[in-house]
Amino acid sequence: ITEFKKDQGIDLSKDQLALQRIKEIAEKAKIELSTTLETEINIPFITSDSSGPKHLYMKLTRAQFENLVKEYIEKSTELVKETLREAKLEPKDIEEIILVGGQTRMPAIQKAIKDLFNKEPNKSINSDEVVAMGAAIQGGIIGGEAKEVLLLDATPLSLGIETLGRVNTILIPKNTTYPTDKTQVFSTAADSQTSVEVHVLQGERPMAEDNKTLGRFILDGIPLSPRGVPQIEVIFDIDTNG
Repeated sequence: ITEFKKDQGIDLSKDQLALQRIKEIAEKAKIELSTTLETEINIPFITSDSSGPKHLYMKLTRAQFENLVKEYIEKSTELVKETLREAKLEPKDIEEIILVGGQTRMPAIQKAIKDLFNKEPNKSINSDEVVAMGAAIQGGIIGGEAKEVLLLDATPLSLGIETLGRVNTILIPKNTTYPTDKTQVFSTAADSQTSVEVHVLQGERPMAEDNKTLGRFILDGIPLSPRGVPQIEVIFDIDTNG
């Protein structure tokens, strides 16, 4: 879009039809650059002006494309490093690397993973199908048909509730394997308080407002009592379906 504006003086960023066509051809170019060093982007009649129709044509090399997406690859590897830290593992502790998703066919991603783990990723499994294969295995485990496989799923983010001072009080930390449950007892913050709002949160931030709201409801019918006396039991229960 930037190159076209520079050449033709026309900004395509607000043309929804043009953007859709560019998106489709960009996806095609991305796939081609996983196996070739250069590809052509050719979109005839992308737009028009007083002088007539305009066509978008340019060549894109793999090196140019990799430079455009470099920051996203770096973010991806940082997420991998963060996951390893949370699991208290080093790259050398990983026995095998399975790439997931068609995007991982991109040579730059494969190189980044190889450099991080100092080993080649497993390319024998179709990266487009691996998620479906995993879901089928998990279904077999839940159904009791795949007894020889143990697959432990975990919560991607912490779960908790909002407490006094708008604080996020975590009951189930992230990366907790499930099924699991956690019970914690809370109380009222004021004398003669007859109801409380239970605000369920997902996230790691210390303040409630900075996390995602999963739900909220009012618990009423609390007997009149001094603050701190009523016992309110909150139970989080995650089954095998998450």
